[in-house]
Amino acid sequence: MTGRARTKVATRNANLAVQMMTRVTLFAFVVLAIWALGMQAARAQGPAPVADLAEQLSPAVVNISTSQKVSGSDGVPVPNVPEGTPFREFFEEFFKKQQEQGQTPRNRPNRPRNANSLGSGFVIDAGGTVITNNHVIDGADEIEVIFNDGRRLKAELVGKDAKTDIAVLKVKSDTPLPFVEFGDSSTLRVGDWVMAIGNPFGLGGTVTLGIVSAMNRNINAGPYDDFIQTDASINRGNSGGPLFSMDGKVVGVNTAIISPSGGSIGIGFSVPSATARNVIDQLIKFGETRRGWLGVRIQNVTDDLAESLGLEKAHGALVADVTATSPAEKAGIKAGDVVVSLDGREMKDSRQLSRVVGQLAPDTTVKVGVLRKGKPLDIEVTLGRLETGEKLVKAADSKKAAEASGAAEIEILGLKVEEISDELRTKFKVPEKVQGVIVAEVAADGAAADKQLRPGDVIAEVGDVKASSPAELSKAVEAAVKAGDNSILMLVLRAQRNFDPHFIALRLKKK
Repeated sequence: MTGRARTKVATRNANLAVQMMTRVTLFAFVVLAIWALGMQAARAQGPAPVADLAEQLSPAVVNISTSQKVSGSDGVPVPNVPEGTPFREFFEEFFKKQQEQGQTPRNRPNRPRNANSLGSGFVIDAGGTVITNNHVIDGADEIEVIFNDGRRLKAELVGKDAKTDIAVLKVKSDTPLPFVEFGDSSTLRVGDWVMAIGNPFGLGGTVTLGIVSAMNRNINAGPYDDFIQTDASINRGNSGGPLFSMDGKVVGVNTAIISPSGGSIGIGFSVPSATARNVIDQLIKFGETRRGWLGVRIQNVTDDLAESLGLEKAHGALVADVTATSPAEKAGIKAGDVVVSLDGREMKDSRQLSRVVGQLAPDTTVKVGVLRKGKPLDIEVTLGRLETGEKLVKAADSKKAAEASGAAEIEILGLKVEEISDELRTKFKVPEKVQGVIVAEVAADGAAADKQLRPGDVIAEVGDVKASSPAELSKAVEAAVKAGDNSILMLVLRAQRNFDPHFIALRLKKK
């Protein structure tokens, strides 16, 4: 090949290379331009829309309207002045004095009036089962459920639970109702998107979007606090409404906010569906809750306590006291034991133990793992019912308080008695020679009322025992009940008869 030919070939190759580079550059520019346009469109559009999801779910979210008859004695309304200001205190004091002097506007009589409130709720089946918060309907005389299409249906209360702030309502409809389903709140993670639908400030259906800010929050609202925290706007009127995951399932019941202004500042709380569903199932089935009960007073194990108990780390729930006749006492759990597990599941603190036991059904047998003086021990316990246990604990506490204060309340007889103090002697004009216990209160439906005992009467003897103290009287009555007696004989000195003695027989209500 000649030199001229070689030059032509080199020139042609160079031209081809330039053309190729030009085409590549042009292609890259086009791709970059398309990407830039896409990014600009994405920035203009924002996050993926939830319009379709909101449209699908909103018909099952309802407004809860309640009315309650309240006394009109508060008559004059106080102007809407901000809380905590001197002006509010001034107005409250001013209108209070007007009421005390009977100076109501236009001499308006203080008649009972209706107080109305609004909240939110959601339907969970086509038959009309509605979920809301207990505080939304608590004390209501009438409850009405308002749907998106304007329908208003009267609701009946199925059951409520103050401990978790859950209430179940029932409405009747001629046609199947739109409803939503529960999801699993235990799968939520911090950062997951969630959507709240409700009726804030009575404005009507409103949708807000946010993320899960935290899990397992304790805000000291109740013994089973385990809230989902979210920054999805929750305001007054959202209470009882649903918190949805992005697959359209209910993962929480919106319940509370923390806000100095009363409006959303991005800290809202929802009862997890894992907690709510168990309560709802019980309310639907029984009309009340039926929780498991262990029968112990517990506290968290601090670092100092852990060291003194010989524990390697602070964990578990320390048993401070065991209720008499409780499942724990019967099984052999003792004060000073540290509960570290339940059926093999680690118990990190006292709050978790209370929550887990409360979710179990009465009569469930569980294996409680404890550390006793540093040594592990498994104890099998058959749980009782919390609601029954609470009454037992209350009665025991009342008895202790009564004994400490020199008073006793005998529910069997509908009678409350106290030691005769100087003050009571003066009040009821009881002579110094009269000894015994004095009647302080008489229940209208008790055995004591049947025999016309009244405050000021003195009980000198019960059976064949001197009534030297309220505790002695209470013991004598309990002994008669345990013995199966139908009545008990008492020597009574009636105040209205100059404290002349006479015997009466009080009928005993058998347990």
